[in-house]
Amino acid sequence: MPQDRIAALKSILFQNPGDALARYGLAMEHVKAGDFEAAVAALRELTALKPDHAYAFFQTGQALEKLGRTDEAKAAYRQGIEAASRKGDAHARDELQSALDALA
Repeated sequence: MPQDRIAALKSILFQNPGDALARYGLAMEHVKAGDFEAAVAALRELTALKPDHAYAFFQTGQALEKLGRTDEAKAAYRQGIEAASRKGDAHARDELQSALDALA
C-alpha cells in the first residue's frame, strides 16, 4: 500500500514538480516506510522550493536523527527556526527549538 501512495505522489510530482503538498506527502510516505534517506532527499527538494516551510525542516531533522546524522539534524533545525521566524510562526519555532535543544 505505501508503495502505491509513493507511486501516486511521484506521478503527481512528475506532472507538477512544484507541488509542495505532494512533495511533503511523498517525504512522509518514505518516513512511514522507514526510508529516511529518500525522505531527506524529498524534504530537501521541498525546502529548496519553499525555504519558509518550517515543518519540512523539522521533518528533515527528525529523519536525519534516525540516520544518526546529528550535526546535519541540528543544521536542519536551525534552518527551520530561521524559516519559522521569517514567517512569524512561534509554534513551529518553539517545536524546532525544542528538537534542537534535545540534541545539545
